[in-house]
Amino acid sequence: MSELKIGDQAPAIHAKNQSGEMINLSDYSGKKVILYFYPKDNTPGCTTEACNFRDNYQSLLGKGFEILGVSIDSEQSHQKFISKFELPFNLLADEDQKIVNDYGVWVEKNMYGKKYMGTARTTFVIDEKGKIEHIIKKVDNKNASQQILDLY
Repeated sequence: MSELKIGDQAPAIHAKNQSGEMINLSDYSGKKVILYFYPKDNTPGCTTEACNFRDNYQSLLGKGFEILGVSIDSEQSHQKFISKFELPFNLLADEDQKIVNDYGVWVEKNMYGKKYMGTARTTFVIDEKGKIEHIIKKVDNKNASQQILDLY
């Protein structure tokens, strides 16, 4: 699959959230969606990023954004993560890695000389018609919300 670009139609999403409810990207038609991919629940960088979105949630909603987080963790893991940090948005369980593959963020990583497959921290901003408006590949965990707001 070729790499997604700005202007491309965002791949469809059909996945369970932390409560086992099916969420479709098309449910958010007419709204801008911040679709952020992160490696793992309850890890330092991912917690910092999620809490930054939590702390700026109302201002992002006020500007017409919805937030969806995606990782390959289970619904139960997402439930605990949301509960522990009082996250006000849905986290999608992508245990079969379909979404990370569709969005091209399942990549080879290298840590301490060991190669492994994992999720590249990436944020997609999807417009009201389902097209990719922005792609942030160098996410600043502490300022993830501001990175998006600076684009508008």
